[in-house]
Amino acid sequence: MEEQILSKSELIQLFEDEVIIDSGKAWLMDGKEIEIIALHDVEPKYLQDVSNAKFYKVIHKEERRR
Repeated sequence: MEEQILSKSELIQLFEDEVIIDSGKAWLMDGKEIEIIALHDVEPKYLQDVSNAKFYKVIHKEERRR
């Protein structure tokens, strides 16, 4: 699976629909571990809340290692 760029509301919907599951140790999508990266449109030194981005990138862990 390729990386996906999702809006905050799309990401929340995936959690609500249990497409993405928080196992307590990792986030899982389709039974595979994923990483969720917040994409901010401001410089990092101005960030107040790292969880409040407009968009997020979802990457399967094994793809990132390649």
